[in-house]
Amino acid sequence: MRMLTQFSLPVALTIAGSDSGGGAGIQADLLTFAALHVHGTSAITCLTAQNPRSVSNVHAVPPEFVKAQLDQVASYFSIKALKTGMLFNVGIIHAVADFVESHPDILAVVDPVMVASSGATLLEANAVDAYRERLLPLSHVFTPNLDEASVLLGRSVESVHALKDAGCELSEMYRTNVLLKGGHITGNKLMDTLVLKNGEIHNIHSTRIHGVDTHGSGCTLSSAITAELAKGLDLISAFEVAHRYLLTGIQSRIQIGESAFINHFPVVE
Repeated sequence: MRMLTQFSLPVALTIAGSDSGGGAGIQADLLTFAALHVHGTSAITCLTAQNPRSVSNVHAVPPEFVKAQLDQVASYFSIKALKTGMLFNVGIIHAVADFVESHPDILAVVDPVMVASSGATLLEANAVDAYRERLLPLSHVFTPNLDEASVLLGRSVESVHALKDAGCELSEMYRTNVLLKGGHITGNKLMDTLVLKNGEIHNIHSTRIHGVDTHGSGCTLSSAITAELAKGLDLISAFEVAHRYLLTGIQSRIQIGESAFINHFPVVE
């Protein structure tokens, strides 16, 4: 008789938009959770009509329905960590912030998604203040790219040399940990900077890999950090494991149609 094997998986939650092209958003988050052996739950905030090249339409989910999804998931599952992605408007941000505030035992990774890699706007202009006032201060860590950091700081952040100062300023401003993603730096030498709220700074250097469409890389990194936090790793270790996972996924690209994309199920050594 074949013996049944029972697995116990930690639970993570993604609160984000749906990418109809499958490379970013909820789809990338759940792929990442599965690859890293975490049970993924979700609350969808927006439906998007998109592919890796463009976003043609966005349909926002009513905030009360976002809340209903969150409440249902939390009433059944023991969620260890969550991440946010595309929240789009003030009402959704407040609904998510209310949930995070009422569940302080869940580690929150906030990816302040504002603009898609295609250039499409994924956050209404009047919603930036809601991020600043409600959600960022509640995060365990938030993960802006250079464009998002520039919006939050009100000045341009463009170079490797600017990352440290920008990360420290954001960490002090919101009294939380900040991971400043350097993928938008020009040139081939890249750096991601994690600034802890105690002042510690941890950098990971890498070299740009050409020939890969990195659509969804920010979602993948933040969801990988979330998965590792759900498994009990500390933030520094989760950052290191997640960065290695993403880099390996880019290196072991998969061909879909005319382009190569991130492989969410790479062999990570």
